[in-house]
Amino acid sequence: MTTQLKIDIVSDVSCPWCIIGYQALNQALSNLAPGIQADITWQPFELNPQMPKEGQEITEHITQKYGISEEQAEQNRTAIKERGLSVGYEFGNRGGGRIYNTFDAHRLLHWAHELGKQTELKLALFNLYFQQSGNPSDHQQLLSVVESIGLDAAQAQQILDSEQYTAEVRKQQQHYQSAGISSVPAVIVNDKHLISGGQPTEIFEQALKQIAAE
Repeated sequence: MTTQLKIDIVSDVSCPWCIIGYQALNQALSNLAPGIQADITWQPFELNPQMPKEGQEITEHITQKYGISEEQAEQNRTAIKERGLSVGYEFGNRGGGRIYNTFDAHRLLHWAHELGKQTELKLALFNLYFQQSGNPSDHQQLLSVVESIGLDAAQAQQILDSEQYTAEVRKQQQHYQSAGISSVPAVIVNDKHLISGGQPTEIFEQALKQIAAE
């Protein structure tokens, strides 16, 4: 007998722990298959909603935002790279990168969900930012990513040039904020069980087994 779980992942495309958490979750689901299956939806969260279009140098941003030294920021970056490798994800060299506004990326993700291509787009956006040092607020780069996974670039262009999906994305953001989600990733199973942060595979496995058993 297969247990089907509903999983919502609240995350941002510029959050390294979000791709680490997804990789670990995905490994856990592979280990639990076919007994436990999941229907995954990505929900919007902006780490830096006030970030201007040109972005900010990443080390400058992190040291200011978290009140840490450049050395600590570098140590954190090394730790993230190692955790990424442990779950099969290779981060590019983010040293000297920039942090950007991600709202338009979330609008495209909302659209991709309607077409059944949301996870594909989300993973391609992670790769744009973390592996190619790309800019997820740049419309041309977003259109290239959309095309690379077989979605219609002309339709994506129309969305980006308009306010389409703005209200829907804002509504979802507010829903999760009012539910108390203030850091990501937040993995919500069956609308009630919260698994916070980029947990190791075995923690996800344990939690999913327990929830499925209920």
